[in-house]
Formats: sequence, structure tokens, C-alpha cells
Amino acid sequence: MLTQLTVSNYAIAERVELQFNKGMTALTGETGAGKSIVLDALGLAMGGRADAGAVRHGAKRADITATFDVSNIPEAAEWLGQHELDDDDDCILRRVISKDGRSRAYINGQPCPLAHLKELGGLLMDIHSQHQHQSLLRRETHRKLLDEFAGVETLAADTRAAWKAWQQTRQRLTERQQNADEAEARLQLLRYQVEELDRLALEDGEQEALEQEQAQLSQADSVLHSSHQAALLCTEDETSASDLIRQALQQLEQLPVEVPALADTVQMLNEAQIQVSEAGDNLRRFVEDYEADPARLAEVEERLSAIYQMARKHRITPEELPELQARLSGELAELEGGEGSLEQLEADLENQRASFDALAGKLTNARQQAAVELDQRIAEELAQLSMPSVQFVTHLNRNSDDQPAPHGMEDIEFLVSANPGQPARSLAKVASGGELSRISLAIQVVVAQTSTTPTLVFDEVDVGIGGGTAEVVGKLLRTLGSNGQVLCVTHLPQVAAQCHQHLFVSKFTEKDATFSKIEALDDKGRISEVARMLGGVDMTEQTIAHAREMFSKGQATHH
Repeated sequence: MLTQLTVSNYAIAERVELQFNKGMTALTGETGAGKSIVLDALGLAMGGRADAGAVRHGAKRADITATFDVSNIPEAAEWLGQHELDDDDDCILRRVISKDGRSRAYINGQPCPLAHLKELGGLLMDIHSQHQHQSLLRRETHRKLLDEFAGVETLAADTRAAWKAWQQTRQRLTERQQNADEAEARLQLLRYQVEELDRLALEDGEQEALEQEQAQLSQADSVLHSSHQAALLCTEDETSASDLIRQALQQLEQLPVEVPALADTVQMLNEAQIQVSEAGDNLRRFVEDYEADPARLAEVEERLSAIYQMARKHRITPEELPELQARLSGELAELEGGEGSLEQLEADLENQRASFDALAGKLTNARQQAAVELDQRIAEELAQLSMPSVQFVTHLNRNSDDQPAPHGMEDIEFLVSANPGQPARSLAKVASGGELSRISLAIQVVVAQTSTTPTLVFDEVDVGIGGGTAEVVGKLLRTLGSNGQVLCVTHLPQVAAQCHQHLFVSKFTEKDATFSKIEALDDKGRISEVARMLGGVDMTEQTIAHAREMFSKGQATHH
């Protein structure tokens, strides 16, 4: 919902700040006062075209900021989240236009492409005027409105997902068929490579263990010699460590007096003699049991050579060979008969097409039933709007060659026949600006309970009507406002009298400069404005009384 609009130096408006509420808001004022400023500014805030003429004379730039509450607009909140632009429940769209015609766009303070402003703006507001219909002329909008009216958004989303799965499988199958020779060559290569790796049968950690064993076996003579020498030095040589420690102990035992301070030292020497003796025994046993194994060394070196050679062949490290084997084996299995085989892809494609057809068929049936009801209800609304001869048709156009599409098996288009006996044609080709606005109003009234567009803008929807029809238009707009938010520019007192909020636009001249002023009216001011719209320049007591009666009646209207 639109909550605030700030306009600086745009057209003849120097500074405008407006607060908006839920419900129906009417903008009125004398011709040329600048009523279009608000709607044009909103259009720019949502990514509309801009030019240098939009900047107020004498100013460097125009600045427009529109603030929306998206707490109840899940589509907009999701869009903001996906683009990392979410900021609690607020959404601020800003457009800055320089006097040379260049412009910059911002969403929640972050610079963004103009396309993002348009995309997000379409989720927040829809503008209907004699010259601008942001969505009503687009077929995707027709489909969206019909699906919302039919309550099949979930079914439509499931159909879209089924189409996507079918399309992806179809693309994979086409690629496989187009590259059949390459695929066969790849298959043969994979079989050879996997067979080689299987024969090697390298286990995790095997290479490291073999390298350690190889290092020991290749140095067997050095290990045996050094171990024998160490055994001699420990206990068997005349100047062995054990004998030297024994001599040291003898010297301490021959001291003429007992020296308590050396007691710990004596104990340490005794322990050292025991440990040296045990180390010598261990070394002797090791030397006696140790045998060099040239055959095992050759076997280990041959195995390591095979591992290194395989790694060099694939240009990887030996440690990466197990991972390579697993990956190539998986690819081979897929090509030979898994998810990537031609047979499997063809079966998947058939199953996914059947799934899509089932969902699309349900969607078509639901749309057909809803279209009949939608056409009937819109015809009733058009009759109230003094357009009883206009025939509205929701046309379901079957896809050419029955080809699946993301939106199902048919396209949706709203058609109208302006005169009896004439074939129904597209809105853009048949309806005039005023007619299109009223048709749009009728559509929005019918789908208001299901439409996800929270804010609707109608510019001069009442052109060419008056009397009782004008009152009906006011009632319909008030009904829409009761379910959401409606902004409308109107020249009819019957419409203005029924709004929830009334904005009055005027202009004045000061120091040879023209300014536009927009103010929210209280009840007294609203009655005066309705009287002005009724009676023109000269307002009599009768005109004021009529305005008061019209205002009271309009505010008592509930739908």
C-alpha cells in the first residue's frame, strides 16, 4: 500500500508531501491545476519514461520518492528479499531526474537499474488512464487475473514447474542425440580409464604406507650397522655407557663420608644404568631379528612406480587417484544406463510430459469454468457503467501444435466487442481511452477479492459519463478502496463525494513563478469542493446544500 509521496521540483510543484491511507482517495481541482502531477510522479517512481521537461524551471533536478508498506504484499517482499533490498516492511522507490534528462533510480536507498524499478513497481501499483495502462493490455496480466479469480495459482505454479522439468530433460536429450558420436567416443575412453584404475585398485592411504616401507627397506644395511654399533656403545664395549656409569657409581661409593646431597645423584645413576642396560638388550634383539628383504623392496618399488605412472598419465597427484576413479566410474555408469542414457532420458521425457499434460488439463478446465463466470460478472458491472452493449470475452487460445508452455496449454486474452454483431477483438484495438478505463474498472471490481495488486490508480475513469452512471462509478471505486487502496483523478462530484480521502489540487502565482499546491481536505473543505464541482464559480446556498447531501450520502455508502 502507498503510504507517502514526496515530490520536489517536478513540473510546477516545488515541494509536495502527501500521506495516503487505505481506501479510496480522490484528487480534484480546476483544469490545469496540476492534478496529473501526482499520477505522473507515481509513474516515474515506478520506472516510467522521463525527460528534462519534467524538472521545474530553474531547478537542477526533480526528486520523487514513493513509500510503500509491503507487509501484506508477499510477492513484493519476496522480490526485495531475492535482490537483497528488503528493509523490514518498508519499500522506498526513488527517482532523481536531472535537467539534462538523465535519471537515477533507487530502491530502499540502493542504486538500481530502471528495469528493477519497473519490475517491482508492477507488483506495488497498477495505473489505468486514458493514455497509460501498465498491465491491462498485457496478456500475462489477463492470465494472472483469471488464475487468481479461479483460485488456481498453486496449480498454475505446479504446471510451470512440470513444464520446466520437461523442458530441461528435452534439452538434455536433444544434446545427447546431437552429440551421439562424441558420446560414444567418450564412453569408450571412460571404459578404458576405469578399467585401468580398477586394475590398479589403489586403496586410501596405501601410497603413504608404501613410501614409508620403501624408505625403511632401502636403508636396511645402514639401519643394521648403526643398531649394532649402538648396542656395543650401550653395554658390550669396554668403554660402554653402562661400564662408565658403573665406574661413576664406584667412585661415589668410595667416598670417605656419607654425603646426603649426592643421594639423588646416586639414584639417578642407578636408574640410568638400568635403562642403558635395557636399551642395549633391545638393540641386540633387534639386530638378531632384523633381516633385509630385497624381494619385498622390489615389490614395493614396483607398486609405487605403477601408482606414480598412473598419476602422471592423468596429470594429477597420486593422492587424487581414488577421487578420479570414483568420478569417472560415476560418469561411466550414467552414460551406460543411468540418468544420462538415451533410453532413460526418453523415458523421463515421456513421464514428465504425461505429468505436465495432467496438470495442464486440470488448469484448462478450471480456467474455462472461471472464464464463463468472470465474463458474466464483468458484463453486469459494464451494464452499471452505461456500457450494456459492450461484450466482454475471456478467450482461451490453444497453443499452436498443442506445444506445452510454462503457463499451460493455452494463452489468455481479454477481448471486447464494442457494438452488437461485431466480433470480439483485443482491448488495445477496440476500446477508446475512456472506455478502456471503465472496462478496467469493471474488471478490477470483479477480481478485487482475488487480485494481488494492492494499489490501483484511475485517471479520469469518468470521462464521458454523468448522472446515475457517475454515482455508480463512485460506488465501484469506493468498493475497491474498501478492499485495498484506490487513487482516482475525477471531475465528477458524484465520484468525489464517495471517497475516503480527498486531495485538492490548486495552483498560484508568486513572484512571476507558478506553483502547484496539494492539500488534504477535512469534511468542511470536502463539501465546499463538491459544491464547486457542482456549481462552478458562483456557489449558492442551494448548491452547498446539494453538496452536503451528496457528501453525506456518499459517506454512508458501504459495500
